[in-house]
Parts: sequence; C-alpha cells; structure tokens
Amino acid sequence: MKKFFVPFIILMICCFLTQSAGAVVLKTASSFAGNDTVADVYAGLLRLWQEKTNHTVIDSSRTADEDWKISVLNDFAAGNEADILFFFAKTADNAPLLGKVVPISEINAMYPALHLPENSSIAEADGKVYAIPVRTFWEGLFCNVDLFERCGLELPTTWEKLEKAIRVFNEEGITPIAVSLSDIPNYIAEFSILSAGPAEDHLARPVKGEAVPQSWIEGMDLIYKLYQMNAFAENVNTTTYATVSQQFCDKQAAMQLDGSWFANGFPMENMDNTVVIPFPCYDSQADSSAFIGGVSMGFYLTRSAWENPEKRDAAVELLAFLATGENAQQLGGFTFTGKLLESVNMMLEGHMNPPLQDDMDPHARAIWFGAISGIADGTEDPAAMWETVMNLEPFKEEAK
Repeated sequence: MKKFFVPFIILMICCFLTQSAGAVVLKTASSFAGNDTVADVYAGLLRLWQEKTNHTVIDSSRTADEDWKISVLNDFAAGNEADILFFFAKTADNAPLLGKVVPISEINAMYPALHLPENSSIAEADGKVYAIPVRTFWEGLFCNVDLFERCGLELPTTWEKLEKAIRVFNEEGITPIAVSLSDIPNYIAEFSILSAGPAEDHLARPVKGEAVPQSWIEGMDLIYKLYQMNAFAENVNTTTYATVSQQFCDKQAAMQLDGSWFANGFPMENMDNTVVIPFPCYDSQADSSAFIGGVSMGFYLTRSAWENPEKRDAAVELLAFLATGENAQQLGGFTFTGKLLESVNMMLEGHMNPPLQDDMDPHARAIWFGAISGIADGTEDPAAMWETVMNLEPFKEEAK
C-alpha cells in the first residue's frame, strides 16, 4: 500500500486532540470518485487518519456532476450535511452553504497552532474565506494526436483547421468531438462564447433584464453550426458524459472539451499522444490563447460540526490533515507527463478566464444548459433563451 506522509506538526496536534476527546464518527463528502485517480489517495488518507486517531469516517464521495451538486445542497437544506465537505469555492454553487460553514479565520482564532491558510483569491462577498483550496483547474480542447497524425491533419488551432478535421474524421468513421449535450454541456457552452467574441465579453455579468453580449448569442449559434457539420455523435443529445469520455480515451473520438480533472484520469500511456489546446477562434476579435481556469474546490468545516463539542476537535483535526501539507498536495496535484504536460504548460501561458457558469444562479444556469440540446438541433432560439435567463437574477451582486 502506498505510504502517505503528513507534516509533523499536524500529527502532533492530532495526537493532542485525540487524547483530549473520545472516539467520534465524522461524515465527509467529496468529489474524489469515478475516474479521478486521486480518489484512491483520498480513500487511503481517510483510512490512515482513522488508524491514527481511532475515530470513524463515513465518506460519501461522488463524481462532481450537476446531480452531485444538487445532492450536497439538498443535504445542507435538510440539515444532513457532512462534517467535512470538499466542494466548489467562490461560485454561485457554494453561496447557499456559507451560512452553514465556518470561516477559516474563526478556526484559526480557536486553533492558532494550525495556521490554516486563508487564500484571499476565494474570499466571499463578506470578505471572509470559508474554504481551504487544494485544487486549481484549467479547461481546454483535448486532442488525440495519434488520430490527427493518422489522418494527416494538423491540430485545430484555427477554425478552418477544426472544420477540416471534422470533415475528415467523419469520413474515417471517427467521432470528431466527444460530448454529451444532455449530460454535461457546460464545456462547449462556455468555449463557444469564448470563441465567438472578445475574452472581455465572456467576463460580462449583465444585470437582470439587460441584453447579453452579442457573442453570447453567436456562441450558441456556433453549437448549432457544429451540430450541422456532424461534429458530434448522432446520439449527442441522449448519450452520457461517461460514455463519450471513454470513447475519447479508447480513440473512438478525436477531441473532447474538458478540464484538468479529466486528464488526471488518463492512462499513463495516453499522455504522450494526447495534448490540450485552447478552443479555436471563430470570430476575429476572439483571443486565440484564451482558456478557462481558476481555483476550483476546497475543504470546508461545517457549522454543525463546529458547534458540536464532541465533534469539534476531531473535525478540525481531519480538516487540517486533509487540507494542508503534503496530503493537500497529493489531493490537488496532477501527474501529467509527455506531450500532455508540455501542452498544458504552453496553454497556461495564455489568457485565463474564470468560468461564466460559476457566477450564475443555479436556476438560471440550469435553463441555459438545459437549452443546449435544443439549440444544437435548432429547436431552441439562442436569443430567446438568453432573454429568459436575463429575466431572472442570473448573477450575484458581487459578480457584476
């Protein structure tokens, strides 16, 4: 079994806290599951902590899709939240949780020896930091280089090259772009906007009733264009994210828009024939180096655990154990090699925009994403969809 190392100071604090309280049962929830290779690391760390402390952890980890986000929010609404939560930071998703999680400054005031990090980049509207981030992220267009080489194609660094690749891959019986528009349409929705206009347009956060930038409408039109070009599989509106991701990894699809977590699940042998690049520009004003990224997720201590005198010490101990030192590095690190690592480093030199969806109210975002299938096949009008979204209050006040 892989051996895990933790900082000496954390172990000392663990021993002190364990001696000062009886064994307790803690609940944890995270997205360390599915094809995330760090899932085993996370499970191993929980086992190690239990062995060292005699406490018990009941873990609930699932892949971070929309259903998982909703389940976490529902648990908090029902008073059934975990004691330690690994979740998104500084987004519309985590806003409903902030009244039920503890600011890091409050924990540090009670446990100053821990010196838990307070990352100002994820301070919320009230100026407080509630999460300890262990994952940054980036998103881009993954390409199976060997398929491009086999078909005599250049990588799709321009829209013209992308169109040619789509045409040739269709002739060769290879799915050009692996995507599920009914399951996880967010990547293509975001990148189509980024491709259709200036990067500054993607950063716009219009107020209720205000018109969206024209590139937001034209970006949705791009999805329709791609659909008409047979860029996606025939069942794009009914297939699942897991299915199309496996098709990409099995070389049945040439490209996939996705994030760093996707690459972390690649077999090592795929890392020298897979690269990630920015999605090509359709509009002349778009930035060819633009990609999406930022601070992704971090660990939270819930208020219910904090206010439980029997649980507090153990919960703080587990938070520090997971979210600091080498353990945090293992959970947040990526093990890329070969051409994939080279391409990641090159892309990260470009212009990074945070995800538009992260600032959107979940209901408004659900309307946007729910319309993507219809936009692709022409049954939904992009302008009407955005009007519906903007008649809500899609952005938090602090995001504008």
